[in-house]
Amino acid sequence: MRKIRNLAAVGIAATALLALTACNSGTPGGGSGNDGGDSGDAASEKPYEVASDVTLEGSPTYDRMVEAGEVRIGVKEDQPGLGYLDATTGERTGFDVEIARWMAAELGFGEDQIEWQAIPSANREQAIVNGDIDFYVGTYSITDARKEQIDFAGPYFVTGQGLLVAADSEIESDADLTSDVTVCSATGSTPIQNIRDNYEAQTEEFDTYTQCVDALLNGTVDAVTTDELILIGYAAAYPEELKIVGEPFSVENYGIGLPKGDDALRDFMNTVLEENPDTWSAIFDMELGDAGVTPEQPEVDRY
Repeated sequence: MRKIRNLAAVGIAATALLALTACNSGTPGGGSGNDGGDSGDAASEKPYEVASDVTLEGSPTYDRMVEAGEVRIGVKEDQPGLGYLDATTGERTGFDVEIARWMAAELGFGEDQIEWQAIPSANREQAIVNGDIDFYVGTYSITDARKEQIDFAGPYFVTGQGLLVAADSEIESDADLTSDVTVCSATGSTPIQNIRDNYEAQTEEFDTYTQCVDALLNGTVDAVTTDELILIGYAAAYPEELKIVGEPFSVENYGIGLPKGDDALRDFMNTVLEENPDTWSAIFDMELGDAGVTPEQPEVDRY
């Protein structure tokens, strides 16, 4: 039997918490004097408050937010426990979503001042470059190639690339990704590029990981690859049909995608992460705490 590591335990909690996180999806509290229109029990449960009298000089992105009276945040909508949109209730939940709310609150913006935008993996850099969003939080791996176009605050979480296969698959690890195997991942993602660069397997791409999982379930692909934290959530949703195999075969550092050259905003978010480890832990516990473990918050990279 495969030994479940801490990362796996975190991922299992992702799906289990879908029903539980609804009560946590309210707006950030406003005990600093500016509640951004937030009120009620949900707001009081947040481990952070909407800041007032924010001073951030030299950030054109922040200046635009202030002028517009809103912050535009890119996210994922189909990743249980990380970035998920309930189509019935319209509620957004997950660790990434809550990190995004926290950053917005520190900048002085409440829930009613956030414009959420679902951005496919392949379009994230362009959305930031074009100014369509102010920042992006959604299992966004920090890479040197991406840093040529945009900047990153963080990392705020570290995970690794894994494999999801059918329950009766003979694939046991990434060593089995031979030329007769088709592996699926999101278009433009770091994991699909890793497969192309380092393995003989054929590749298939879709806009979302959910589409890849659907293809795996109907047998048109042999494996799905992305960060293990994401994959275990899907495996838990289909315990009789799918399983995780092997060990993580990369290190993925999740960062907050920002416009290139906005050093003031990047430094601001890095300082928030560095100076508030208790808030980070509280957010993790709120969204993924049923896993029974709390990973160590990674050190930010002030490059």
